[in-house]
Amino acid sequence: MKKMEKRTDYCGNITQDYLDQDVNLYGWVQRVRNLGNLVFIDLRDREGLVQVVVNHDSGKELMAIADSLGNEYVIQVKGKVVKRSSINPDMKTGEVEVEAKEIIILNESKNPPFEIKDDVEVAEQTRLKYRYLDLRRPSLQNAIILRSKILRATHEFFDQNGFIDIETPILGKSSPEGARDYLVPSRIYPGSFYALPQSPQLFKQLLMGAGFDKYYQLARCFRDEDLRGDRQPEFTQIDMETSFTDEQQVQDYTEGLLKKIMKDVMGIDLKTPIDRISWTDSMNNYGTDKPDIRFGMLIHDLSPIFRDSAFKVFSGAIADGGFVKGIAVKDGAQKYSRKQIEKKQDYIKRYHAKGLAWVKFEDGEFSGPISRFLTDENKAALISEFNLQGGELVVFIADKWKVCCDSLDHLRREFAKETNIIPKHVFDFIWVVDWPLFEYDEGFGRWIAAHHPFTMPDDEGIKLLDTEPHKAHARSYDIVMNGDELGGGSIRIHKRSIQEKMFKALGFTKKRAYEQFGYLLEALDMGFPPHAGLAIGLDRFAMLLAEKDNIRDVLAFPKNANASEPMMHAPAPVSEQQLTDLGIEVEDKYQEDIAKIEAKLKAQAEKDAAHNTSWD
Repeated sequence: MKKMEKRTDYCGNITQDYLDQDVNLYGWVQRVRNLGNLVFIDLRDREGLVQVVVNHDSGKELMAIADSLGNEYVIQVKGKVVKRSSINPDMKTGEVEVEAKEIIILNESKNPPFEIKDDVEVAEQTRLKYRYLDLRRPSLQNAIILRSKILRATHEFFDQNGFIDIETPILGKSSPEGARDYLVPSRIYPGSFYALPQSPQLFKQLLMGAGFDKYYQLARCFRDEDLRGDRQPEFTQIDMETSFTDEQQVQDYTEGLLKKIMKDVMGIDLKTPIDRISWTDSMNNYGTDKPDIRFGMLIHDLSPIFRDSAFKVFSGAIADGGFVKGIAVKDGAQKYSRKQIEKKQDYIKRYHAKGLAWVKFEDGEFSGPISRFLTDENKAALISEFNLQGGELVVFIADKWKVCCDSLDHLRREFAKETNIIPKHVFDFIWVVDWPLFEYDEGFGRWIAAHHPFTMPDDEGIKLLDTEPHKAHARSYDIVMNGDELGGGSIRIHKRSIQEKMFKALGFTKKRAYEQFGYLLEALDMGFPPHAGLAIGLDRFAMLLAEKDNIRDVLAFPKNANASEPMMHAPAPVSEQQLTDLGIEVEDKYQEDIAKIEAKLKAQAEKDAAHNTSWD
């Protein structure tokens, strides 16, 4: 094979800086336009497009080669950079073109199943099956490159601040206290399993006990849970742990890292220190512990206004220990019809809300289903509370505190999107601090750790662990951007006595605690230093900075919504011999499912082989 000549530059970088210079380029053919005496070729690589032109003066052979090119052919072009007669202001390279002197076809391409461009409409399953084609699209390439820039800035920051990059094991022990573990069977120890880490939490704490006072890692983590737009079964977190530090110092490191990433990757000077809000204020004002502070429309507690209301839905909820809370939607009176509001009422039933009450305020008057229950005092109080100017839609939830928060958080975000009040290309960060140590999980029917079982309570919380642990507060903190949790951290428990109390408060028996975490409890008796840390979800961060709606757009080879990978057909059945080696037998009730998958894979392989004649 002919030796590859050095590329002059990427196609997308061929600007006027290269005017009148000879260049050697490589790339993919985006499209070919044959105008008879002229052939125009759009040549694409990861940096963008450049126009290549072949004219009749170039000779019949070169014209024939240019005319034979198809979309996605891989070619080498040698030529001279000249000014374009017709400038394209929408292209970085739009002022120049390359007059081809030689074109070498490096590989041909079949007609791809979809066009390689950003606005192509194609089923996601098809995109993932041909992911290597999907990744050629400029927006995806830019997102993957942006993610790489975040990684580079991260390594540089931690290196400059004396942190040590340490890898922790992928094969570990199952500790199913959060999401479900991915299990890996052991051939050497039949019937025993490794677990893929949900996070390096305990390893990094043990590293603090080992004396590595500044650790970081770009850690691969795995969770067997249902997928959604911002969640994948495998993900990467920017992991940090330090000894002899408090909350402020960890937050200072985090802000330094974010400042560098925003500057290096986005060209934005992030203002620090980042504002802080207590967990309680965040829930009361935004309905969530992940507040989006880019816009107003705050939640108001209207219970004092309606405590004695004739509208029994309101006064009754308050009498039962609940609340009446609401938001005002600017210009919502005209925008939303009764039917549209009722659709939102149906949606918030998933948060256990019994209903959605509402009024409109126009021309100094209230109208709507509950307006007849409003006294003059109620009306004046609402106008003052929301500073109503006219044209607003005011919606109310009367229920338990959690139901009010969850419902109004959803409504606030939806109304903001629909009324276009969320500013574009803005990245707002905020710290959420002073968290409760525990939260009640309706699914488990018990109290669980709000962050994880190794979070240090505050001084008062330590006293409450033996008596009223659910009232304790944690020394923990989350960093939030644009209404999404970027990451979280805490001061860790470094004394055995406190860790044992924490396990007991979470319902662990002494035996179970030592079965699961005996090595940690023993380590805490061996001169463990005070330590703290934080982890940021790299994939989610990249998704938000790339302004994508789905985390799959910043991952090279993601899983689909069903946690499968259509290109390689993973997961897939394995051979009987492999199962025998591992001492595993699949139950009969699953054999039919396995047979269907195997038949599908076999049929696909036969189909692919039949269409591929090159082997013959």
